[in-house]
Order: sequence, then C-alpha cells, then structure tokens
Amino acid sequence: MLLSSAANGIFSQPGIIGTLVLTGIVLFVGALVVAARVQRMIDYLRRQRDPRLRRTVRHSDFHLRGDELGGTFPSDDPRGLVERAVTEPDIPLVDEKKKVRQRLEVAPELRRVIVWYLAAATGWLVFGTLVGQYVGMKFVWPDMDHVAWLSFGRLRPVHTNTVFWGWASLAMIGLGYFVVARTSATAIHSYKLAWRAWWLINLSLVSGNLLLMAGINNGGGEYREYIWPAMLPFAVGLFLTFRNFYRTVATRKIGEIYISNWYILAALVWTLVLATIGYLPWYQDGLGETVIQGYYMHQGVGMWFMTFTLGLLYYYLPSALNKPIYSYSLGVLAFWTQMLFYTMIGTHHFVFAPLPWWLQTVAIVFSAGMFIPVVAGTTNFLMTMRGSWSAIGSSYVLPFFLVAVIFYFVGSTQGSLQAFRFTNHVLHFTDFNVAHSHMTMYGIISFALWACVYAILPRITGREPAQLLVGAHFWTAFIGLFAYMISMMAGGTIKGIQWIDGK
Repeated sequence: MLLSSAANGIFSQPGIIGTLVLTGIVLFVGALVVAARVQRMIDYLRRQRDPRLRRTVRHSDFHLRGDELGGTFPSDDPRGLVERAVTEPDIPLVDEKKKVRQRLEVAPELRRVIVWYLAAATGWLVFGTLVGQYVGMKFVWPDMDHVAWLSFGRLRPVHTNTVFWGWASLAMIGLGYFVVARTSATAIHSYKLAWRAWWLINLSLVSGNLLLMAGINNGGGEYREYIWPAMLPFAVGLFLTFRNFYRTVATRKIGEIYISNWYILAALVWTLVLATIGYLPWYQDGLGETVIQGYYMHQGVGMWFMTFTLGLLYYYLPSALNKPIYSYSLGVLAFWTQMLFYTMIGTHHFVFAPLPWWLQTVAIVFSAGMFIPVVAGTTNFLMTMRGSWSAIGSSYVLPFFLVAVIFYFVGSTQGSLQAFRFTNHVLHFTDFNVAHSHMTMYGIISFALWACVYAILPRITGREPAQLLVGAHFWTAFIGLFAYMISMMAGGTIKGIQWIDGK
C-alpha cells in the first residue's frame, strides 16, 4: 500500500538496502541479547522446579569453615583471595557481576579533577535529558505552558547544547585526563589549568543556557546557538585543556605516543579550528552560512565527540579486558582515514540545496570513504573482545562497550549511506534524522562514556557502584533507545515514501 507507482523500486536503491540491513543488524543484536537473558532465566526456573537436583545440590554443598586461608581471616577476605561465598545460585537477570580489579594508585589531585569533571558532566546530562523530556511532551500537549522562556524554540537548543557541551564534553575531558597521564607515564602538566578549564566550560553552559531561554541566540545554526560571548569561555577552556594534554604528552617518560593520545589531541585541535571557523562572520553571507553550518554541525559530531571518544575506547576497552588492543596498525589506519574523510562531508546535509553540485558530490564521495575508518575501528574493537565474550555476562562494564561498538558501526555506516542522493531524498527532513542523531550521541557516545566511567571510577576511588542500579541503567537506556530509534526510523521512512507519492 505504501509503495505506489511514484515510489516503486525504492527498495532497489543501494542506500535504502544498506539502511534496512543496518537496522536489521541492530534488531538482531537486540533480540540476541534479550533471548540469551530469557534463556538463562528459563534454565534457572527449570533447576528450581527439579526436586532431585535441589536435593543433590543441598547434600553435596560445600560449606566454608572460615579457616581455609590458614589464618584468622574470615571467608570474605579483603586481600582478594575470597570475594564472596554463596550456597544458592543467583537469579540470572539480577546476578552479581565481577568486581573491578584492584584499586589504582593515582595522584589525589588527578583523582579530584576526574571526579569533578564527571560529576559536572552527569549533572548536565540529567538537566539536559529532563529538558529534552519536557520538550518532547510539548509534541503531545503543545499548550501545557504559556511561558516564553519555556517555549519549544528556546528549550530545544538548551537540550542539545547541554548534552553536547555539558555532558559529553566534560565527561570526555575528565576521562581523558586519566588516559593522557597513564599512557605518558607522567603527571599532568598543570592541575591549575584543569580547574580553570572546568570553571570556564561550566560558565559557558550556564550563561549560554540562560541567554537561550531569554531568547538571545546566534540564529538558526544547529549546535551553535550560543552567542559568541557565551561560547568564548568554552573555546578558552578547550585551549587550556589542549595545552595541558600536549605538555603532558611532550614530557612523557615512554618512547611512543599511544594511539589514544593521537585521537584526543586531534579532537582538541580540530574543535578549536571548528569553533573559530563557525563563529567568524566575515564569510557567512547568504549561502556561505549554509556551507559553514554543514561543516560546523558535522565536524562537531565527528571530529570532536567521535574522535575523542574513539581515543578513550582505545585505552579503556583493552584495559577492561586486561589485554592489548588487537592491532595498532588498524588503529593508525582508522585515525588517518578519519582525519582525511571526515573533514569534507558536512555538505551532505544539504544535498539538492542551491549549493555547488561539485561540493555536494565531494561530500558524498568522502562520506562513502568513511567506510574505511569505521570498518577498521570496529574490527579492531571486536577482535580485541574476541575470546572474552563469556566475560560480558559477568561484567557490568563490558556490555556498555559492546553496545557502543555495535552502534559505532551501524550508526556511522548508516550516516554514510544516507549521504547518497536517493537515500537523502527519501529520508531528509523526516524523523529518521532525529533517530540517527540519537543513535550516535546516545548509542555510541553516551554508552561508551558510561563504560569508561564504570571501568575507571571504582578503581581510582575504591568504591563500587550498586550493581543493581548499574544493570537498571544499562537496560532502561538500551530498551529506551531501541524503542525511540526504531519507531522514529520506521515513521520517518514511511513519511518520506508518502512525500514522494505526493501525500
């Protein structure tokens, strides 16, 4: 019914086929995870109903006397020889995971910097998400308020900029401080610079959001709604962070620069260039502003969030698995191809716009070139996890990493396919783009950042999170993102087809 003569043959287009395949991969992985959990629960219930098995287990149960260690230590030995003694199996859906490895000794100043950056990031995440929820409710109840500073047009950029510059940026920088210091085998160059950057970035968030709610903004450019006086402290904070990281890496006590630092330093350099290009007004008259907007919007996602987060993954994922990265060469290939291809794809947001046709074609070709770093990076991460799949079920950290890696491949590849002219013709201006944006920022960036947080924070603070809450965090985020993404992708596709049909 949906496919009339005007839209006939739509599913024969490569971009559409690829998008459907990628959506199928996401559905398959989600169904596989749920099926595995359900099967574990079924097996558990079967064991509980078998009286013979229960009698056998009860009679053959081994009870600790408390002196197995050859001393006066109790069974719950703080030295780590015995963590926990149980006589009954746990319910599989909420069973306790393995604790993180031994505590890491880090400088107290570094620990405070990391904790405060992550605390501020989490606060901005909660605030930004609540604003997004309130904005979403306005689609259902548009007359729920009549206050100017709570209007949709003012709150929507508050939501996006808060999640971008508040949550993701502060979390990345905080986690980056540990990576840079650890992989350089030296202390951070200046903790004063770290704190100054913290204050400047938070000042930018507070002032920028207040100005947005007051109706003072930079125009309609997505993700650059902050006026330049509000964005300037953020840029200065990034410059101080870059200087701090660069000086730390420059005085490293090991010979090579680890691949994570390549990504982290490159992300900071590109974002400083990006902020400068995006806010200088001299060349942004008419369609020049559109070209700059495409560049700014996509480089903000790809060269800041994605590049920095990939740098974090190259350290925290192997560390969580207690093994080296699969291939350093693949990491180098992914890095340089990302630097080459990602910088020229911004115009694919304006395919069929009144922009030079050659510029659109360059963006499409370079978008296709992004298959190289995406496949190289995904292969590197999955091959690093090879042989450790059984550890995922007993870890509260690795599931976050796995979801982030899967969405990295699916979301990035889908973005490249959507750059193709026909696919863009069908899906542009629909809710499919909203689903794609959330797949990348929540499915990739947020899941990866939380994986890194859960991997390192207990090791530097000595305090484990409540594992039931971590499990609730993972499953509510995973199921919620799935429901949000699939529904909007389906609705967006149907809407695009109906538009082609003239409906």
